[in-house]
Parts: sequence; structure tokens; C-alpha cells
Amino acid sequence: MVYVPYVPTPYAVVRAMLKLANTGPGDVVYDLGCGDGRIVLIAAKEFGVKRAVGIEKDPERYKAALTRVREEGLEGKVEIKLGDFFEEDISEATVVTLFLLTSVNEMLKPKFERELKPGTRVVSHEFRIPGWKPEKVVDVRDENGLSHVVYLYVIGRHL
Repeated sequence: MVYVPYVPTPYAVVRAMLKLANTGPGDVVYDLGCGDGRIVLIAAKEFGVKRAVGIEKDPERYKAALTRVREEGLEGKVEIKLGDFFEEDISEATVVTLFLLTSVNEMLKPKFERELKPGTRVVSHEFRIPGWKPEKVVDVRDENGLSHVVYLYVIGRHL
């Protein structure tokens, strides 16, 4: 079993991740380990994506994310799934967001290469995908002035 500690992505970083991926109305965004749902909610509300899906295995965070989706009235646009992202089919994604560990990103590589179509953007907060070449790397300052690194990978141009 893979364990990744829960650390919410600062809102400034969420927006920078989605902007870096050039996220827009034609996109389907998947957030792996969605926590409180902030990335998928902002993708739907501010970037107008076609659909956003968060996958979360912690039942308490799953419930919290579901509550936020309902409170925002985004049930038709945002789906939160309770489960293990290694087990979920993510093939419809055009943008995948991550704030996992390098070791988990490494474990996800075969899944990404098997399921994601060429051109799909994978955006990772703070942790690289080992062996992949990022298209862009940006430094983002959060609301507290702390620095965060965001990596953009594009399937088909990642090796």
C-alpha cells in the first residue's frame, strides 16, 4: 500500500498548475489524491473545464471533498471518487494533476504510459517524474511567500 501524507496544495499553486497546463473548456482534469477537492473545484469554477474528477482514498477527505462540490453546486461538473488512483481508469483525462512523492510518481509511470493519450498534460507539484523530461518547470510563490516548483510533462514528448 502506498502512503502519501496529506498536505493541501496552496491556492496560488493550484492556479499556477492549471494555467501551466493551459487548462480550458475542452479539458477533462483528473486530480490523483484530491484531498479536499480544491484542484478539481478551481478547474471547474475558474478554468471552465468540461469535467473534473478527483480520486481520494481517505474516506474523511473524500466526504469533505464531496461536501465542497455540493456547496459549490458543481455536481454536474465535478466528480469525486472514493478509491485508489492506481485502480481507476484515467484514460479520458487531458490534464492530470499530482502532489505525490517522487517514488509514487515513479510507480505511476507505467499507468500513465498505458492509459494517457499523446498530448495529455501531467502537472506535478514539487516532485519530478523520474526519467521523464519536463516540458516546462516553473517556480511559484504561494500566499505566504514560500517557493514551490511545478513540473509540466506532455505525454508523447516526455522521454
